Amino acid sequence: MTRSTALRALLAAGASAATLAFAVTAAAADDVTDVGEVIVTAQKKAENINEVPLSVTAVSGQKLDAIRSSGGDIRVFSARVPSLTLESSFGRTFPRPYIRGLGNTDFDLNASQPVSFVYDEVVLETPVLKGFPLFDIDQVEVLRGPQGTLFGRNTPAGVLKFDSAKPSQTFGGYASASYATFSTINLEGAVGGPIIPDVLAFRLSGLYQHRDDWVDNTRVPGDNDSEGYNQYAFRGQLLWTPNESLSALLNLHYQHLNGTPRVFRANIIQRGTNNFVPGFDRDTISQDAQSRAIQKVQSSGASLKVAYDFGEGMPELTSITAYEMVDTYSRGDIDGGFGAAFAPPSGPGVIPFPSESADGVPFHRQFSQEFRLAGDSGPLGYTVGFYYFNESIKIDSYSFNTLAGGAIDGFAYQNQKTESWALFANLDYEVSDQLTVGGGIRYSDDDKDFLAQRTRSPFGAPPTAILRTSPDASEVSFNLNASYAVNDDLNLYGRIARGYRAPSVQGRLVFGDTLSVADKETVMSYEAGLKGRAGGRIRYDASVFYYRANDLQVTAVGGGANFNRLLNADKATGYGFEFNAEAEPVDRLLITAGLSYNNTEIDDPALFTQPCGAPCTVLDPAGPIAGTVRIDGNSLPNAPKWIANITAGYSWPMGEGEIFVFTDWAYRSKINFFLYQSVEFTDDKLLEGGVRLGYRAPGGMWEAALFGRNITNDRSLEGGIDFNNLTGFVNDPRILGAEVKAKF
Repeated sequence: MTRSTALRALLAAGASAATLAFAVTAAAADDVTDVGEVIVTAQKKAENINEVPLSVTAVSGQKLDAIRSSGGDIRVFSARVPSLTLESSFGRTFPRPYIRGLGNTDFDLNASQPVSFVYDEVVLETPVLKGFPLFDIDQVEVLRGPQGTLFGRNTPAGVLKFDSAKPSQTFGGYASASYATFSTINLEGAVGGPIIPDVLAFRLSGLYQHRDDWVDNTRVPGDNDSEGYNQYAFRGQLLWTPNESLSALLNLHYQHLNGTPRVFRANIIQRGTNNFVPGFDRDTISQDAQSRAIQKVQSSGASLKVAYDFGEGMPELTSITAYEMVDTYSRGDIDGGFGAAFAPPSGPGVIPFPSESADGVPFHRQFSQEFRLAGDSGPLGYTVGFYYFNESIKIDSYSFNTLAGGAIDGFAYQNQKTESWALFANLDYEVSDQLTVGGGIRYSDDDKDFLAQRTRSPFGAPPTAILRTSPDASEVSFNLNASYAVNDDLNLYGRIARGYRAPSVQGRLVFGDTLSVADKETVMSYEAGLKGRAGGRIRYDASVFYYRANDLQVTAVGGGANFNRLLNADKATGYGFEFNAEAEPVDRLLITAGLSYNNTEIDDPALFTQPCGAPCTVLDPAGPIAGTVRIDGNSLPNAPKWIANITAGYSWPMGEGEIFVFTDWAYRSKINFFLYQSVEFTDDKLLEGGVRLGYRAPGGMWEAALFGRNITNDRSLEGGIDFNNLTGFVNDPRILGAEVKAKF
């Protein structure tokens, strides 16, 4: 059995990346470096990260543990990987990711995003599903650039890939507990091992997270009313391996979240600047609807991965069947203040009119099926397959009359059905010991059936008719790549890829009368890079890229009309570079660093949109219709030019154990929140740091640590609400805590 075949067998059996890395080390001791090897499955097979011809970053080990230590949700990865940011105006769920500047600011519950989430090899399409909490995670991989040939739906920007730890034939597990600021509790654990030796194994994982409300609403008697949560989740897995050829992995998972939505804060931005107003206090708000704010999310799912190896020199057949469901309801104070200018008292600042709304998903289901054949035939490696996706979602949208005690005064519903299928193939060929060429192609077919209706308007408008649309599209996406091994320590690669995103639909009719449809978008991406090692103590990679998006789907959020509207920008371009490094300059000191530069630009002289309804300072030229502005030449929303991150860990022997310290820092430069440019709705920078200090027992069997997140208490805007006043939402404050963890 060849080394790649052995790795593929371990992967099919559900082996973790850590297990695969150990297998590589054991199989090729002469290749071991002090910084170790990183094994990724970015091409749906186990490979050394330095041999993968695309820009990919893996996060695991100390870094993964550290950034998750305060109970943060998936947004903790923002700016901690080159060219990646995440934000949310929804709360702990519904993350909005951006890779190389490509993302979607849409807050609709059926929003389409160009960054795909793949959790245990299952694509999670609906945005709220993407907020499934991270626990018992083996490794996270960030794949940049179009990935459509292997990962399917809507991946023109890239993929966030999460792999949980898998069952094994060795009994063991872990338990961890932490307590931090605001009574933040994080309990996590897993146990697994053989049920029938060498035939059946299991792994059970669980998570419980809690935080007290810590933001005090001065309009409500008592202390602390918002930003708390209770969340729990579990995962159960069974791995059946009756013989060396067949394996079946069953994954059942569930989560429940009960908390508050994202807190919007009225008029916290000083007009004419992007600074906080004097006296701004992150711990307090003054709102008249926040006492009714609630957010509940419940999701569950199951997947079955079956793999059969036909034998030496023959392909392996893999089937992945998955079913996901989610139910959510979120209600909040959108204007961020109390009262109104016409109904005093009101504030903070000027509140032209109150806004209180809610969105819910009373029904959702997602089914997906993938079949693929993968194998090696001499110098040729191949993967061919079929993918099917079917989703139904119902969305209810409400408006409430805050001044009448929160009575419902507006309602609309949306129903969407999506069906998609694809055929794909990916090949790589070893031309020589040094040169490998490859490529992939995918044909995708997408159909949507959408209907929506407003039955009640907060402004007294009549009900709309039942509005319908059925966009469909098909597209061929592809990639071509080549890698060249200059020597044992340096690889060069180049990649050309075409990505595709299916048409999108919006129907937020509470405040509008028409549907909004965006046509399909395509992205052509060009990338070149190098990956290498130096002296056995440094591993590094660097890449340069350029992309051009045609018919880019963008979302005009808020504005004076206070609703989302989908648009297609004729073109958008982006270029830049990315760099990752890991080094052990001296024994026991491990350093990682990442840096990226992204320059993005909308290229559409005819594109215009309505700017803020709030009193902001708009910088764009006037558009062809009164009250609009042209956005040609603007950068994409939430696309910082610079992202930098660094971690450092050091340990000192102490008896049989060790004392350790670990620190991590993440920086992102200025971002613009919307398609148009204004002075106020931007943030100059964010810089957050973390630290862990503790003791690790012999063999790593247990450890105790003190930790801090955002230790400098950085205070930054993360987004804005622009239709009513200068409303914003901010990052979390400093969190300090203690954690204990044991393995068995």
